[in-house]
Parts: sequence; C-alpha cells; structure tokens
Amino acid sequence: MKKLTLLSFILSLLLFIKPEEYMAAEHGSLQATIDSMKEGAVLKLENKTYEGNIVITKPLTIIGSEQTVIQGDGTGNVISVKAAKVHLKNLTVTGSSMDRNSAEEYAAIKIYTNHNIIEHVTIRNSFHGIYLSQAHHNTIEYADIKGMGKGEIAAQGNGLHVYYANDNLLAHNKIEGTRDGMFFDYANNNKSYDNTIINTRYGLHYMYSDENIFKRNTFTMNQGGAAIMNSNGLTLEDNQFIVNYGNQSFGLLLLQANDNSIQGNLFYMNQRGLYIDQATRNTIRNNRIIQNQIGIELWASSNDQIFTLNRISENTIPAVTIGGKGEGNAWSHHGKGNDWGSAFPLTDLNQDSIGDFPITYHSSLHQLLEDQELTNLFLKSPAVGIYEKINATLNDDEVMFKDPHPLVSKGGSHSSLLFAALGVIAVLILIKGRETLCIIFGRNGKKI
Repeated sequence: MKKLTLLSFILSLLLFIKPEEYMAAEHGSLQATIDSMKEGAVLKLENKTYEGNIVITKPLTIIGSEQTVIQGDGTGNVISVKAAKVHLKNLTVTGSSMDRNSAEEYAAIKIYTNHNIIEHVTIRNSFHGIYLSQAHHNTIEYADIKGMGKGEIAAQGNGLHVYYANDNLLAHNKIEGTRDGMFFDYANNNKSYDNTIINTRYGLHYMYSDENIFKRNTFTMNQGGAAIMNSNGLTLEDNQFIVNYGNQSFGLLLLQANDNSIQGNLFYMNQRGLYIDQATRNTIRNNRIIQNQIGIELWASSNDQIFTLNRISENTIPAVTIGGKGEGNAWSHHGKGNDWGSAFPLTDLNQDSIGDFPITYHSSLHQLLEDQELTNLFLKSPAVGIYEKINATLNDDEVMFKDPHPLVSKGGSHSSLLFAALGVIAVLILIKGRETLCIIFGRNGKKI
C-alpha cells in the first residue's frame, strides 16, 4: 500500500510539473496570447503569419511549424527577449526596423537576458539578424540569416551581433549578405563552431574581445574573411578562409591582437592569406596557406610571432615583411620550420624531413606594397617575376624571411585541400552562379 501511494504521488508530481501547452488563439494578437501564458509554458504556432514586435517577459517556449512567420511592422525589434530561459524554435522572423541612425540597434531577434535557446530560425529583411546585448550563456544554433547583399552593406546591420555578451554558443549558423557576418564587441569566452559566412564585408569582425574560440567555421567570398582587432587569447582552429577577394582583402587580419593561437586552418585563394600588423606573441601553427596572392603579409610593428609546421605553397609571394624588420619573429620552433612547397627545393641527406640548409627568401616588392596600394592589383601579372629578377641582379632586394629548419615538402597529395575546395565551389555555384564563379577564379587563382 505504501509503495502504491508513493507511485501515485510521483505520477501526480510529474503531471504537475509538465509544461502547460497553448495553441495560438484564432482571434487576438500573438502578444496577448504570450502575456496570458504561465511561466514555463509552451506555445505552438500554426502555419500562418503572426503580427510581430512582440516582447517576451517570462520564461517560456515558442515552437513554430514549417511555415510559421512572425512579421514585424518595420518600427522596432520583431522579437525582444527580456526574460531568461526562453526557447524559440522553427520560426521565420522578418521585418525589423531598418533605421541605422536610431539609438536602439534593431534586430529580428534581440536578446537582453541569459540562458536562452534560439534554434532553427530563418531571418530576413531585418537590420541585425540576432543581437545579444549584455546577454550571457545563450545558445544560437541553426539560424539562417540573409541580408540584402553587398550592394546594401552600409544600409544594414550584422548577422550575429554580440555586444558585452559572454559565454555564449554560436553553432551551425549560415549567414549571407549582411554587413558583417558575426560582430563581437567587448564579448569574452564565447564559442563559435561550424558556422558558414558568405558574401559579407567581414565574415568575422572582432574588437576588444578576449578568450573566444572559433572552430570549423567557413568564411568565403567576403571582402575580408576575419578581422581580429584589439583582442587577446583567441583560439582559431580548423577554420576555412577561402576566396576572400578584392584589393586589400585578406583571409585573416590580426591588428593589435596578441597571444592568439592560429592552428589547423586553411587559407586558400585570398588576396592575402594572413595580414599581421601591430600584433605580438601569436602562434601560427600547422595551417595550409595555399594559392593566395600574398601568403603572409607581416608588418614590422608585429613582434614575437611563431610560424611553425605550416604548409605555405603556390602563393604568388610566400611571405613579405613590410615597414622594416620586426623583433623576435621566428620562422621555426623547436627545430621545426615550415613546408614552402616546390618553389624552394631542399636536400635531406639524413632523411629527418628537415632541409639540410636554411631557406632565405629575398624580395624587392616590399617597398612597392608599402607605398603603392594598387600594387596588389598586379600580383598575378608575369611582370612581377620580371621585376623581381631585375632587382635581384641590381642587389636591390631584401630578406623577407629566413626559415632555419624548413620542412621537406611532402608534395603530391592535395586530396584534403581538393575536397575542401570542391565543397566550397559547389556552394558558390549554387549561390553566385557559374558565370560569376568563372570570373572570380580567373582573376584570383588557378584551376584545381
């Protein structure tokens, strides 16, 4: 009897704590329905369009159907989350204010609180996509955010905007055609995994933010892949920076960025693979820097960089040092340098995979690159090679780098790079069309 009584009590308790479910009312506003819900309740929406500019002030769950749309009126945020532990799922959100001069940074979904989950949302026709404002421990996953494209970059906001927001997870999101894909400002200890950023100004724009982790993200066809500024202690691992093109463009920019770990990334067919200026104590390890116009552009204001175990090959210019000589920049670490490809033949008599002699690279282009911005437009021209040879005979070139322990090129196998590039090419064909793709590849790189 006691066991039966205990079992009945447990079943009653489970029934009591089960979230109460609501269906959106046929008549009356979505806001009124939300206001009438109890904390922790679940609201299920139908395949219809609901009137937006809603404010959520209690913990609850809103789940849409395949064709559920929340339509803003163009005057504010479409959804404002002002309570913790809100869960939004399976929604299309559209129509925030596009006023770029307002004191309020409007967004399709703006989050002011902690421990919320936003997943499987589609965002269109909004200034910012999802904006985290002093909001911590939130999860944003599988969002599909599309802006107006490059022709309207100045008139719109960012895909994911993270402002004074810490310890958030941003994963599996796709962002296209916004101003910046992801923008971090005074935001620490966030994690960004498996996001794809296409056709923006900067795929990642990052300022005054420390100790964040970026893994397995793809930045392609942006004016700049990722711009890391005034930030320290980041981990960028296994990301792809592919076909970020245009004059003065880059795969990854480090500007006043210190103590960062750049490891296992692919920099392929960018104007510059890495652009490093006023940066200190960064470790660039085990990356593939291939077929960029400039593999690495290192300014003399940058000190104590470590380059080791990277494959740096088939770039028009492998690496260039500009503005003089920086201090403490090392092209090997613990006796391991970098693989410079077939352009630097090596002997390896003792078969230890380390070249028998150092590699020293001379170039006369550093002064032109420093003084003449338009020089970048001619890096693919055969005239570059002629210019280098003429200056070499005149002893008018300088040492760009010296790798004391170069790695013997493994050569031959391009399979992993090929599969990665083919995957991105397939996406580009779907997004940009074959004609645009041919123009880009003809101008910036070789056929695969």
